[in-house]
Amino acid sequence: MIVRPFVDEDLEPVVELSLRAWEPVFAALEREMGQPLYRLTVPDWRQSQRSAVTSVCTEEQAPPMRVWVASREDGDPGETGVAAGFVALRVHAQGTDEQFGEIYMVAVDPAQQQRGVGRALCEHAIAVLREEGVKVAMVETGQDSGHAPARRLYESLEFQNVPAARYWKVL
Repeated sequence: MIVRPFVDEDLEPVVELSLRAWEPVFAALEREMGQPLYRLTVPDWRQSQRSAVTSVCTEEQAPPMRVWVASREDGDPGETGVAAGFVALRVHAQGTDEQFGEIYMVAVDPAQQQRGVGRALCEHAIAVLREEGVKVAMVETGQDSGHAPARRLYESLEFQNVPAARYWKVL
């Protein structure tokens, strides 16, 4: 597995793998949130995620977003060089004592999960932050069952879970 900078040709494969990766997450959210809350807050998850990934990968943002892609260096013909996952990273409050790095978005193609792709992407992001002198990194994820694999990964990388609560009410 290699982790390399995102290039424009990666956009559609990255969008498509992210939709495959997040499908079970949104299915879990729908089950756990129940109706009508899910339909009111997530009317078309595929379109909103497509837009979010496209924006992260292509648009200028403040603070700036940086994106890397994991791909296989070896494998079956047609598999080599294919995007297996991606990670987006940004640094907040750059140049101040309060700066922190954020792993903003990460996804691994379901066909490549449980093979160390997510770990390689997160470790790369952490290494970049260390090289830049950033002292704190954070990543945010859901408490729903669909995000359980992500939580296990972040905890194995020694991220500390800081409890937070988000409440919703259908009006």
